[in-house]
Amino acid sequence: MDNPNQRKRHALKVFEWFDSRLGLARPLTEAAQHPTPERSASWWYVFGSAATVLLVLQVITGILLALVYTPSAGEAWSSLQFLNHDVTLGWFLRAMHGWGSDFMIAIVLIHLVQVFLFGAYKFPRELTWIIGVFLLLLTLGMAFTGQVLRFDQDAYWGLGIGASIVSRFPLIGGPLVGLMLGGPIIGGPTLARFFALHVFVIPGILLVLVGLHVWMVLRLGINEWPMPGRIVSKASYAHEYHEETAKNGIPFVPDAAWKDAVFAAAILLSVMACALLLGPIGPTGQPDPTIIQTAPKPDFAFLWIYAVLAYLPPSLETPFIFIAPIVVIGGMLLLPLVAGEGEKHWSRRPVAVLMLAVIAVTLGTFTRLGTYTPWSPIMEAWSADTIPTRYLQDRSPLEREGALVLQNKQCRNCHALGGAGGMRGPALDNIAARMTEDQMIRQVLQGGGNMPAYGNALNPAETRALVSFLMTLRGKNLQPAVDSSRQLTTGSPEPLPAEQGGAATR
Repeated sequence: MDNPNQRKRHALKVFEWFDSRLGLARPLTEAAQHPTPERSASWWYVFGSAATVLLVLQVITGILLALVYTPSAGEAWSSLQFLNHDVTLGWFLRAMHGWGSDFMIAIVLIHLVQVFLFGAYKFPRELTWIIGVFLLLLTLGMAFTGQVLRFDQDAYWGLGIGASIVSRFPLIGGPLVGLMLGGPIIGGPTLARFFALHVFVIPGILLVLVGLHVWMVLRLGINEWPMPGRIVSKASYAHEYHEETAKNGIPFVPDAAWKDAVFAAAILLSVMACALLLGPIGPTGQPDPTIIQTAPKPDFAFLWIYAVLAYLPPSLETPFIFIAPIVVIGGMLLLPLVAGEGEKHWSRRPVAVLMLAVIAVTLGTFTRLGTYTPWSPIMEAWSADTIPTRYLQDRSPLEREGALVLQNKQCRNCHALGGAGGMRGPALDNIAARMTEDQMIRQVLQGGGNMPAYGNALNPAETRALVSFLMTLRGKNLQPAVDSSRQLTTGSPEPLPAEQGGAATR
């Protein structure tokens, strides 16, 4: 029988065999023992490691979930129910993945705030900060695509709102929605695309950028503890940093790494506690575009966006959607390029601290409002009211059937008729004077603006009846709308429609 010394020699030979071919022992040892400024071995510097550990957790739990999940419109919701109730500890696996996502967003955001307050975006770590911004955006992308894969009521309407936002981009809005949804409506191709994004594309990019981020931290060193009056200068910073690490530096492992390990373990235990006590997130009811009263809400990380859009006047929605993301993301990316030198300590940067405080209070306020804000600023349930009789007089049986479809599908939750109804979409009293029959059919089936697609909720007979009824609504005997492309083709002097393809825009 081998004694312990013999087993150690065998293990050493195996290690040497692998290392002689891979050559990883030396670079890994150097990385583990890279010098760290002594004061930087602090609890303030543990968030990056914790975020990396959470990413690994998401990858592992995501792979296990993908073995059961079915990315199809008919089976996605059922497969999650199967995981929740029929697979041993399937509910716990889903809960770990869901709460791990929320924790990861929070940790990455806190890490970005800490880097900002400590001035760690300044020279020579500009690119490290820029990559960190993209890592935050990708983490949010992972959360959004994950919510869509639940394919419940919240996911369906969240994706519908997202598609309506994308559709507002000039010229390319329509093709982008088609690319996003995989077709004119939310269905099986939509889930297949979001499954690929959530499981392959975004995690792949995340892992590459995390590797690059870690490499740059090793190459440039961990940011020193900011001191008032210590100015960052491109001419002298590198020399001063190396002098400090040579004089007061400590090896990352084990002198600094133990704090990272303890904090990461505490975060993992917190995720497990939330999973055990609170359970998995959703799915809620099965997706049904005809049920408007569900008051769908996005996941926690996106509640503030939801609240902002709910409170904005309709006229400001589109400009806000176009301008705000460009300004915010552009400002974050340009920050290290325009403020790469100077003071790092927060006490010497009062404007930066005040700006951060204002942003934090604003996001917190809108997130709180998003927990109870109605999903549209002006919206009431009118489905219980019957269609006024004046809209049924002298109508054919098919047109009256269309009025019943309008009633049963609760279209008046969003659209007013005869002065009564919702105000999320335009009134329907003169819709036939603004849209042609083809445009109505396309709008009903494919959606657009703030209106979801109803292609899955209406059969061809219902669609035909509904459009037939809508074609009778021309206000005070207005001329019916015409298609300008047909006018150009036939050369007839028909008037142009007042609105094309925007039955649910505001």
